[in-house]
Amino acid sequence: MPELIVTNFNRNFTGVSSTAAAVIRQQMHDYDLHLCDVALPGCPAPVTRPKARNLSAQPSKGKLFTIWHVRRNPEMRVALWARDVLNLPIKIVFTSAAQRRHSVYPRWLISRMDAVIATTKKAATFVPNVRAVVPHGVDIERFTPVSDRAAAWAATGHPGARGIATIGRIRPEKGTDRFVDSMLTLLPGHPDVTALVIGRAGKSNAAFLAEQKTKIAKAGLADRVLFLGEVPADDLVPLLPALSAVVQLPQYEGYGMTPLEGMASGVPFVTTDAGYYRSFSCQGANGIIVGDNIVQDTAAQLAAILSDPDRHAAMACSARIAAETAFGIRGEADGINAVYEQLWAQG
Repeated sequence: MPELIVTNFNRNFTGVSSTAAAVIRQQMHDYDLHLCDVALPGCPAPVTRPKARNLSAQPSKGKLFTIWHVRRNPEMRVALWARDVLNLPIKIVFTSAAQRRHSVYPRWLISRMDAVIATTKKAATFVPNVRAVVPHGVDIERFTPVSDRAAAWAATGHPGARGIATIGRIRPEKGTDRFVDSMLTLLPGHPDVTALVIGRAGKSNAAFLAEQKTKIAKAGLADRVLFLGEVPADDLVPLLPALSAVVQLPQYEGYGMTPLEGMASGVPFVTTDAGYYRSFSCQGANGIIVGDNIVQDTAAQLAAILSDPDRHAAMACSARIAAETAFGIRGEADGINAVYEQLWAQG
């Protein structure tokens, strides 16, 4: 019988999916673990929800209960049904990254958890029953730098000699329009640079996407600002180290893994002051946090970094070292495991 069930009910590969997958790849060596519902890259083949419930009916030897680790509202709901209605011997751990007050229904769900893990001290102030603050980490063996960035970029098949990308869902909250406007300011003075927008737009944001494409076409840059759609997680791994910069300009971000995955890949970043980005930046050594004049500041900071090869190389090196020493995935897994062990010890 498993010691640990980790749920993943979202068929889209999101930031939550990425963080869960990275932790699972560590924990699968620590525990008898089953992933439930939707597959994640590099993780054990998932079991169905009914199978997860059946497996949890009898705890693992030496344990009084199976732990279910959940990260989304539907996952909390299913786990609560299993624990409180079906009376299965399980306890539920929830990870919360939100740096704002949850709405009423999620607050109720979270209040029913046996333990909550917050990803930042700020996130911990918005949820009850926090057992630990455990920042997300990055898999430094999966995301690695390349020895020849120019060759890696050429291998992508995209035009130009260098690439910049923003990664995430296409919508105003993620700052896609800010990125586009920044590129319209930057690219005319840097003819060797191509910008990539990686992510999908939902139906409700189709008009927003069309508006961005219209702006780009009017500026005559449709061949240099490319919309790739959603790129599979495994395909992002070789693409990231080929980039010269990662740019994330959200209005709001709970944590934000993309700059960290870029750091592990030896790529500097430029971001707004959101999520955990300021901690990643190490006072500008690994990346730049822009001011209130977001579009102009982003273009100016990117121009300064791209025009100074020595500075770019120093930032790339510092970013990789920081990922290895301060933000590795093993540290996150150990922090989460400590919460599990505490629950089991309490019986």
